[in-house]
Amino acid sequence: METVEGPRPTPSTVSPPHNSAQELPTTTRSTTTNSKKLSLIPLIFLIYFEVAGGPYGEEPAVQAAGPLFAILGFLIFPFIWSIPEALITAELSTTFPGNGGFVIWADKAFGPFWGSLMGTWKFLSGVINIAAFPALCIDYLKRIFPIFSSGLPRYLAILVSTLLLSFLNYTGLNIVGYAAVVLAIVSLLPFILMSLIAIPQIRPHRWTSLGQKGVKKNWNLFFNTLFWNLNFWDNVSTMAGEVDNPQKTFPLALLCAVIFTCLGYIIPLIAVTGAISVDQNEWEAGFMAEAADMISGKWLKFWIEIGAILSVIGLFEAQLSSSAYQLLGMADLAFLPKFFAFRSKWFNTPWVGILLSTVVALGVSYMDYTDIISSANFLYSLGMLLEFASFLWLRRKFPTMKRPYRVPLRLPALILLCLIPAGFLVVIMAIATKIVYLMSGLMTVAGILWYFLMRFCKSKGWLKFSRVVVEEES
Repeated sequence: METVEGPRPTPSTVSPPHNSAQELPTTTRSTTTNSKKLSLIPLIFLIYFEVAGGPYGEEPAVQAAGPLFAILGFLIFPFIWSIPEALITAELSTTFPGNGGFVIWADKAFGPFWGSLMGTWKFLSGVINIAAFPALCIDYLKRIFPIFSSGLPRYLAILVSTLLLSFLNYTGLNIVGYAAVVLAIVSLLPFILMSLIAIPQIRPHRWTSLGQKGVKKNWNLFFNTLFWNLNFWDNVSTMAGEVDNPQKTFPLALLCAVIFTCLGYIIPLIAVTGAISVDQNEWEAGFMAEAADMISGKWLKFWIEIGAILSVIGLFEAQLSSSAYQLLGMADLAFLPKFFAFRSKWFNTPWVGILLSTVVALGVSYMDYTDIISSANFLYSLGMLLEFASFLWLRRKFPTMKRPYRVPLRLPALILLCLIPAGFLVVIMAIATKIVYLMSGLMTVAGILWYFLMRFCKSKGWLKFSRVVVEEES
């Protein structure tokens, strides 16, 4: 075994024995004891909150294209986007079961520069998304308590809620996982009740409506709504080192989460579009609460609004965990200084990653960040294109590597599996505004400069970095 410090070798330096399966070592260490590791049930709900958190936010698809296209979108889009992304995440997370996730995959496929750039793209897109959740939580809360509508009370509410939710994250991933189970049950129950109550009111012909006459289709809004509600399946990969028996747990958890998420979207959508007929322009984000009032009464509307707050809490916790453990994994891989891997003595959580993610999210949450959010989605799309390329290249580069879970397709079929969602990403990126191109370019340049700065600090010994262990098989 050879211990090296500084520039890290890529998988091409690992020479497997002839006529045997290739196997690379676990890429990052985990100091989490088995009793504190994530089991199947909390992992399912953490993935659920990484991606969805409930039917909140699917309404603009109806506003943009009418009931029929919205229903078809939420039926078809999972097969061309969610399932391919989940399958790739399952294979790569079980092959490289360490914290860092997609950073590890890009590093193993193309080397440390691309691993670092992947980390920049994903981290920035993640923390900017995190910033939206406390503000969204306050937006729902102000319907109940109008004092939070504006001014100092609103700013203080965002600050306090962000700090409290971050502290919950600090108390441990297992606690966050089981909290996600409770949050999901409470926030989804009103939608289950609404769907059942709506059954006698459903008129099937409403499902075939292509939208109101005179209302122009907004395909940009339609596809962005689908994309926003059904992506981020790979975020959970950054916590693979904290999962109990990830080789078996990850594929099953992803399968359950895909089914759970898709049903959570399509059932309420079918129920509401079949039960009520309203002006298409009323289908804005949050309309499900108004629909509950029409179908059953104000008590159900109130429950859905409370459920929305709980859902936002779940989304915040899941995505903060992903960002924090990504930084820990990057420190273990020597992309970041060693102190980023420091864990709490009480809860064994990556407190430096949680603190940094919280500070950045707080800074963004007070800004008018419409273009910043669009730029974050652009960076996420760049990261996904690199992720698809990493997946295909690792299959070609290490065809006989031991893979606890393997997508049951040969390379040509895998290329097709990746091309369809990749084409969709290119379309999303092509319709971006000039300011989004500029901001995304600046953040990418910053990520490139950061990589070379870390290399320089490493060569000068100015900062301490983890020692990366590479095992050679003879």
